[in-house]
Amino acid sequence: MSTIRSFVRREPVLLIAALAALVSCFFVPPDGAYRSYIDLRTLALLYCLMTVVAGLRQAGLFAHLAHTLCERFDSVRAIGLILVMLCFFSAMLITNDVALITFVPFAVVVLGLADRKRDLIRIVVLQTVAANLGSMLTPVGNPQNLYLYSYYDMGFAAFLRATLPLWALSLVLVGGACLALPGARLQFFLGEEPGVDLRAVRLYLALFAVCLLAVLRVLHWSVMLAAVLAVLLLLDRKILLKADFMLLLTFVAFFVFSGNLARIGAVDAFLRRILAGRVYLTSLLTSQVISNVPAALLLSGFTDEARELLLGVNVGGLGTPIASLASLISMKLYSHSEHAHTGRYLLEFTAVNAALLLILSLARSLF
Repeated sequence: MSTIRSFVRREPVLLIAALAALVSCFFVPPDGAYRSYIDLRTLALLYCLMTVVAGLRQAGLFAHLAHTLCERFDSVRAIGLILVMLCFFSAMLITNDVALITFVPFAVVVLGLADRKRDLIRIVVLQTVAANLGSMLTPVGNPQNLYLYSYYDMGFAAFLRATLPLWALSLVLVGGACLALPGARLQFFLGEEPGVDLRAVRLYLALFAVCLLAVLRVLHWSVMLAAVLAVLLLLDRKILLKADFMLLLTFVAFFVFSGNLARIGAVDAFLRRILAGRVYLTSLLTSQVISNVPAALLLSGFTDEARELLLGVNVGGLGTPIASLASLISMKLYSHSEHAHTGRYLLEFTAVNAALLLILSLARSLF
């Protein structure tokens, strides 16, 4: 029972998605059309990117980068700016959740060593919004971007035209918030510099380039998948199990659920009526309740307004802690730190997220 309870707490979105898919099957019994629900390209890209990024992390690249930068600066403001911007810019390529998994623990260690735990809440909150907003720019920044980029067959230039204005404003806002951090000097010892396996880094950077070629449709996704599997089966087969398979299963469940909804006439008509002229607002609000990845999967089948949906689920990652699964990751990492104050963290998180969500939503109407 304890194992089941632990799984339920760890994977609530997967369980909800699986239950929704199962219920929908009673209204649309399984048939040959189910095969068309599954977007194999998105699943293959997600799997390969997660595997390659796990390899780069295992090789010590991210820890080395953070260590090297932080040892050169000695104030709360400078360290905070570095840790937050590492999340903002790295999330564009390694996804928002991986950026937080990599750099939030480093923030906990650095500020703990410096006895600045009172500044930790603000910095972790800023790291969280930085990862969620920085990942907005590119198709590989987060799962919903990758899915929508593939689903709507968007060109890379069109994608950037949609996301760049709000991304640039986000950079200014997050950077400004970092400059408001205290300028107090820090005294700490980071410990021995983490080692880097340069051979592994070169291997995984090459595979990452292959993934990007598939994202840009220079390579077919099946070629990318075959190349990544073949290389890693020969050189580092254990890393093939490091991907987040629960996230992949969540995607499959929502593919089935949204595919079945589209075949129920009354539901299809209702969702299209709700979304008409309100795609941005609907996707933003839906993200607050079921998080932005499921919101993108659910709503994409009922609207052709790709830009509005893309911006809605990205800005919708702000707001409640469940609006983005990456936000839950950083909250969990903070709550496990010494002398954590989860209540204060939630208050700060809510205030910062609400302010940014409001500003970006107002700005979006001007772009």
